[in-house]
Amino acid sequence: MEGGRPLARKNRENRKGRTAPRNAAALPTVLDRARDELFSAIRQCGVFGAERDEQLEWMDETLGFMKDRHPELGAPELAQLREAGLRFCQPVIPHGREHTALAHEDANAA
Repeated sequence: MEGGRPLARKNRENRKGRTAPRNAAALPTVLDRARDELFSAIRQCGVFGAERDEQLEWMDETLGFMKDRHPELGAPELAQLREAGLRFCQPVIPHGREHTALAHEDANAA
């Protein structure tokens, strides 16, 4: 303390000379927000259990809505959202008879 007053903080500059605080979080982009909304909608609407053509139809309708909701998104971003959304709809570990070792003819070959 100088003369009874607390010391004033000096602006911190990082290596590049920016005065932003070190722990400032980056704001989400429009694409980030749209992706999060899409994933949330997929979970809430039960798209996981739907047939593939129903998922494609749902995705087309939902991306049309997203395009209206986020006009900043261009065709490349919408295509990226579509691809990510369809991948998100697929189970990480496929289930069903066609995916088991017993369904394959050469399962006992080993």
